Amino acid sequence: MDLNKLQSQVAAATVDDGGQLSPAALRRLACDAQVIPAILNGQGQVLDVGRERRLFTGTLRRALVLRDKGCAFPGCDRPPRWTEAHHVKNWLDYGVTALHNGVLLCRWHHRLIHRGDWQVQIKNGHPIFIPPAYIDKTREPIPANHHPRQ
Repeated sequence: MDLNKLQSQVAAATVDDGGQLSPAALRRLACDAQVIPAILNGQGQVLDVGRERRLFTGTLRRALVLRDKGCAFPGCDRPPRWTEAHHVKNWLDYGVTALHNGVLLCRWHHRLIHRGDWQVQIKNGHPIFIPPAYIDKTREPIPANHHPRQ
């Protein structure tokens, strides 16, 4: 599938065994990616690896764990080891792999966000979640889960 079709979600993708994936499934698989200069913190730990690297690994993953402490979706209690890093601005839409563009979500909530009803944003360095209108007509932002038991 070419990039334009993937971004517009208009066609299925063919994989190497001849099977097909929907554009939504392919976008989920490619959720997290190439290396522009890395941004490091004062201790030399990577905080931003640009667009060449799609996965949140190493120190960047640890920074997400320190901030989110597990699935950040409101009310979820899944620990960090059960989470996946999600690009707030999708990598396919030119989102970067950086702390300010990532959030930890369990698989259930990661898929929920990708369905598009809920939205996640980073405000003042912390994730907030915006519910769909059928849950809250005013779509009042909900702060991330803070995992008080940890």
